[in-house]
Amino acid sequence: MTTATLTAPQETTRKLAGAEAATLLQKFPPRVNPETWHMTEADTDYILDSLGRTPLRAEGRSAQFTRMVGARAILAWLRTFPGSTWQASWEASPAALSPAGWHSTVLEWATPTIGRRPTSACLASGALALICADVVRPSPAWLAASSSNALRPAMTARDPEGFARLEAAFPADIRDTRHASAALKAVARVLAAFGGNVEDIVVGDLLALLQVTKHDAARGTRIAYTALRDLGQFPPDAPATLLRLQTRTGQVTPAELVDRYHLRCRPVRDLLVDYLTERQPSLDHKSLITLSTSLANNFWADLEHHHEGIDSLHLAPDIAAAWKTRVNTVTRRRRMPDGQVVEMTKPRNSSPAIKTLVRSFYLDIAQWALDEPARWGPWAAPCPITEADCSDKKTKQRQKTASDQRTRERLPVLPALIRAADRRLKEARLCLDALQAAPLGAQFTVLGETFTAPKSTSRAGFTGQAYDASGRRRDLEAEEKRAFWGWATIEILRHTGIRIEELLELGHHSIIRYKLPTTGELVPLLQIAPSKTDQERLLLVTPELADVLSAVVTRVRGANGAIPSIHSYDIHEKVWNEPMPLLYQWNVSGERRPISSNTVRDALNDVLMATGLTDAAGKPLKFQPHDFRRIFITDAILNGLPPHIAQVIAGHSNINTTMGYNAVYPAQAIEAHRSFIARRRALRPNEEYRAVTSEEWKEFLDHFERRKLALGSCGRAYGTDCIHEHACVRCPVLIVDPDERGRLVEIRDNLNDRIAEAEREGWLGDVEGLSVSRDAAAEKIAQLDARQEKKDSPVFLGVPSFSQIAVRTS
Repeated sequence: MTTATLTAPQETTRKLAGAEAATLLQKFPPRVNPETWHMTEADTDYILDSLGRTPLRAEGRSAQFTRMVGARAILAWLRTFPGSTWQASWEASPAALSPAGWHSTVLEWATPTIGRRPTSACLASGALALICADVVRPSPAWLAASSSNALRPAMTARDPEGFARLEAAFPADIRDTRHASAALKAVARVLAAFGGNVEDIVVGDLLALLQVTKHDAARGTRIAYTALRDLGQFPPDAPATLLRLQTRTGQVTPAELVDRYHLRCRPVRDLLVDYLTERQPSLDHKSLITLSTSLANNFWADLEHHHEGIDSLHLAPDIAAAWKTRVNTVTRRRRMPDGQVVEMTKPRNSSPAIKTLVRSFYLDIAQWALDEPARWGPWAAPCPITEADCSDKKTKQRQKTASDQRTRERLPVLPALIRAADRRLKEARLCLDALQAAPLGAQFTVLGETFTAPKSTSRAGFTGQAYDASGRRRDLEAEEKRAFWGWATIEILRHTGIRIEELLELGHHSIIRYKLPTTGELVPLLQIAPSKTDQERLLLVTPELADVLSAVVTRVRGANGAIPSIHSYDIHEKVWNEPMPLLYQWNVSGERRPISSNTVRDALNDVLMATGLTDAAGKPLKFQPHDFRRIFITDAILNGLPPHIAQVIAGHSNINTTMGYNAVYPAQAIEAHRSFIARRRALRPNEEYRAVTSEEWKEFLDHFERRKLALGSCGRAYGTDCIHEHACVRCPVLIVDPDERGRLVEIRDNLNDRIAEAEREGWLGDVEGLSVSRDAAAEKIAQLDARQEKKDSPVFLGVPSFSQIAVRTS
């Protein structure tokens, strides 16, 4: 992995988030205000007279006086702007664009003009009266930015029957809560922006309000939409819910997918759009997005970035080779602790898949060119990617090794994880039960912790939050929810081995009964809906799994005893499914929502944090939902389940996939090796297996200590002494350390100098002895050099080249 400092920002990719909202607004536009209506054409006296009568009159003489002063000042100020109606003058004024700062503009005008300076409270009350009287209709953005709580009761007085009908449609458990109030406030804003009554609201009105509403305040708009939809006020093809509408992509067109990457070559851009359109019927939408990313971004946008002006699929060999090199790595931006942003490059695991998609793109066009030469023929070109380039054998081997390591690391700790999940659920329930039993504002102690209940609540005497000893607010109800779903997820996944998407699609109808034809016994089964392989399968429900499913069903049942049917989002097709009684659902602020996969993963991580388990590196151990699938298959095969039966239970179309999940140790090889060791020990004398004394062990260690030399180590056998009188340079059993080659060269050079001196002095006896030592040193240096050269040079294995075996050459 390499890093580099980020110097210049690259062109950002166009995001798809919110694309579904834009599409829905085109299909369901909001109402358009007419140029004029009755109250916006009325004169000042008529408007002020209307404000003095019910239902626009304020309660209390002081409040009514404040309202009238503010209304007169605003109407007088609006006359200074062009327009034939009050609405036109409002839109021409700065107030239409400044929901927070328009008061100061009116105050500055009023002091010298009308001789008195009204207060900001007067202006706010007057503006509210004019909006409720339908004199002006501010934009949804203006109303969403206003924090006034007086709009809802004032607008309710304008259409009491409509608001009463809407409030009756809310779920019973939220009618008296702040969430119902937020929904009514959202409806009041819609009526203030578009006029009419509650029965006149259309889908586009709420969509427009949701687009300009902050995330935290959007819940009221969603609750109001659901209630109006349940009342039958919207057409049948209206969206099932507005949940996460600001982030959902929906099904976008191939052109929108390609245009995210700002391709400069228009003909190639049109070709990619045409190709994706041709492939679209045979792919789910998520696969279509992946294909568009690989072709438009990873392939062609990368070529345009590195080769300015490229406009042909016929790539030169050097261009193709450079692209294949680049696609093998991926660059990520990361902010360092000092605030500097760096680019980090590492190998891309998906590079074989990207190359495969690009190769299929070339081959598809070549094949289609035979059938439709006018359409595809001009783009047919030699494929720059060979089949060998797409090989993912090494990647799969690495993934298999990493997967087996994860399974072998997590299988032994599964019992500890199960115990921790069960303990956390019991403790969370004890805390919640103690909170519900405590009076408001009272202190209570549970599990050694002291909590204080809130003094008031908007949920009919029930609260799920409390304050701990440090004053920090704790949502005990949310903690109990997460603990329950963490426990349920662990139990269901470890007993079934199903995928995370199959878990989230479990419904009440998934629990069925089967009557054995032989004994007539009723056996509970769990029906797994088609998911990855589009194959339905049935799993046997064990007594332990039956207890978990029973707890889940009991938890999600409604007041009428039935599990509510809710809409779920298909992340692959990017559409909403029909209402189903899903088991994985919960109530969030009055909204029945399906539990997301991220929530499931967070619940698992909470349980793992409570266990304190760590991996081999000492870091906190993490589980993914798919780890339970690998553990289930490994444990089943380890306990004797035939692999082909495990394949059926897991829902794999290929048994090799099932065996890829199997991380069982090679038991047969291990047992055979142990038997071999036992047989070999049986052939040796028993006295050799006696316990080693401390003196013998010390002697054994000392022997190896005495074998360490300056040039390496001595290779003599254990229990033997040096037979060369410690002439190590001459000794053939000296094992020279490659790092000591320099020392050996110094010895050889020194011997050469001594031989030269002996020859000058006539010491012929020393010359002979020194020459033997010098030759031995030179020989050991040559052995080291030969060993290093052999290590650095390729070895010919005797495999002939193509030219040596070809019958003929061109």
